[in-house]
Amino acid sequence: MKKLDIKNYQKEKGQFVNANGAEFTVKPVIAQEDVFTLHANFVEVEPGHFAYGYHWHERNEEVFYIISGTAAVQTKDKEITLHAGDAITFPTGPEGAHVIRNASDKEKLVYLDFGSEHLPEICHFPQINKMLVVRQDGLTFYDEPAK
Repeated sequence: MKKLDIKNYQKEKGQFVNANGAEFTVKPVIAQEDVFTLHANFVEVEPGHFAYGYHWHERNEEVFYIISGTAAVQTKDKEITLHAGDAITFPTGPEGAHVIRNASDKEKLVYLDFGSEHLPEICHFPQINKMLVVRQDGLTFYDEPAK
């Protein structure tokens, strides 16, 4: 980060994402060009939708802090319900696999997604047999190698 900055999720414009069945809006807290060791984004998910898809990270840890709404977080072992004020941590590796969805049929889910930013990074999406390689200059999806 290059400067002190204040952001409010209600005032920020976001980027709508619709990919692999996921529908959500990302509102950066830290501008992408200023991300070096930490990322932070407000994420908004409408009722009935999920964000990003079920995945795990090889290098980066994540934390989700629920601002408003009700979240259902699928982990490797179980589904966990979270409410405003709750936070959940995700370690690296398959043990930290997760996907978050809006568990409400009326209220928008808003959460803060923040964590370490070590590049290059590889995210694995086991349910669709894909991996995402994240580099400073962009993202590329690949098929997972055959086992």
